[in-house]
Amino acid sequence: MHPPHRPAPGAAPALSPVTRPSTVDLITVELRNAIYTGALRVGAPIREIEVARQLGVSRGPFREAAQRLVAEGLVVATPGRGLSVRTIGKDRIRPLYAARTMVETTAARAAVDTATADQVAAVRSAHDELVRADATHDALRVGAADLNVHWQLVAASGNPWLLHWMSTLIVEVRIASFTVSEEYVVRKDAAEAHADIVERLEARDADGLEAAIRANLDDAVMRLLAPERFGSESLEEPRPLPPPRLDPLHL
Repeated sequence: MHPPHRPAPGAAPALSPVTRPSTVDLITVELRNAIYTGALRVGAPIREIEVARQLGVSRGPFREAAQRLVAEGLVVATPGRGLSVRTIGKDRIRPLYAARTMVETTAARAAVDTATADQVAAVRSAHDELVRADATHDALRVGAADLNVHWQLVAASGNPWLLHWMSTLIVEVRIASFTVSEEYVVRKDAAEAHADIVERLEARDADGLEAAIRANLDDAVMRLLAPERFGSESLEEPRPLPPPRLDPLHL
């Protein structure tokens, strides 16, 4: 007799139906993106009725999605005051980037060993987009393209846990950038600053890749903690930006 959790030889395995993302999943993604883009501002209250109406969803699923972001640490729930977008001040920059460094260097070494040609090409493609973003002098576009190079590098590791953590970390990096400065500041030479990372991955040089990542992130910390030292080299996007409306979900 076979154990009940194993199919008999030759029998079809028991598979669960493939399901579409739930409404709560979609709301969670939309809220996370709104925090990332600045549509929901750091430290600002999240007005449940207003935001749920903009999304075209009921308050029940909205609350469940918001609680997921509370669990991720992107939203703060304060008794008697409701929900607000988290802030990350200068005192938390170094710990935040220490976490980024651990995730990215661990992923980088795995990617050197196991990344497919397509995964490496995706990192190169992300860098190509960063080159194009640099040419626009659009600080928010450059910042997004910069973070996407790092996200694609972690994705190239093939480790879903590292990628999950990175997906939260890059939103926290945006929160930190929006918290510590009235301007969103990025370096003008972002593409050049990331070239070594991509080239080291393509060369399958683990030690060189780790060193390039550490140098890049150490520089980012200094720019957040002492932006005045780099003002002549940076692009600035005035803050606050005109708040884009949340897009209604098409369910």
